[in-house]
Amino acid sequence: MSLDQLTILAPGLLGGSVARAARARGVADRIVIWARSHQVQQAVAGQPWCDQVAESAHAAVRNASMVVVAAHPDAIIDLIKAIGPSVKPGAVVTDVGSVKGTIARAGQAAFGRRAHFVGSHPMAGSQLTGWQHGTAELFEHRTCFVTPLSDTAAAAVDTVGRFWTSLGANVVKTDPDTHDRIVAHISHLPQLLASSLCAFLAGRDGGWRAFAGNGLRDTTRIAASDPKLWRTILEMNHAEVTEALKAFQLELASLERALAKGDWEAVAAALERGKSYRDGLH
Repeated sequence: MSLDQLTILAPGLLGGSVARAARARGVADRIVIWARSHQVQQAVAGQPWCDQVAESAHAAVRNASMVVVAAHPDAIIDLIKAIGPSVKPGAVVTDVGSVKGTIARAGQAAFGRRAHFVGSHPMAGSQLTGWQHGTAELFEHRTCFVTPLSDTAAAAVDTVGRFWTSLGANVVKTDPDTHDRIVAHISHLPQLLASSLCAFLAGRDGGWRAFAGNGLRDTTRIAASDPKLWRTILEMNHAEVTEALKAFQLELASLERALAKGDWEAVAAALERGKSYRDGLH
């Protein structure tokens, strides 16, 4: 696809990667960036994937055929509401937030029929943050959810899907609430487990950390992620995450009982189920 103007608002790791990938793949003739921080504005102005740094979000979106809102999750909704009057008629707006239900409904309310909002969530990233850590290859062969509401214009949904495909992603379309249930299990719950394991071990002998092998490092890598970011994500999806956590506690309690009773067949069965699932991950 080829966009006349792609505007990226509040570029961090994901927004910076969108800009790099779009330029590397020729997805947009013109890439306009807006950042809240003057320091970031100055830094990205000289980058080869940025054609213009706008002074305001309103100016940035005025001529854009597509807008990607890449702000911190707790700022996405406010930013969507703010640019509503400035987006040109017929433009398509998407985001990269990890929770889609509240964002999708806010986007629909902000743009009505004047423009089109279609939520997105690329399952890509790292424990690092900031536009400077972005790469043009970040989305290659990674899942990107596209989450329209039932009455979202089909052409806009298609545009957003083709956009992410052109950046190298594998697009999966689903409704926002189903998305939130899925990621509560496969993304938000693992973050809680990694962080809580590290928090638990922090209360034990500090010297034990020096003896840790790759097992602990691999299991807890994502615990190094930004706590402020994850607090926001968990607040936004707390209902689905709570249900996932309750279900996992039942699994853990079952394993605890098997260990306490010396039921090694049950322990082995749990380990086998875990291995089978892990072997199926790509």
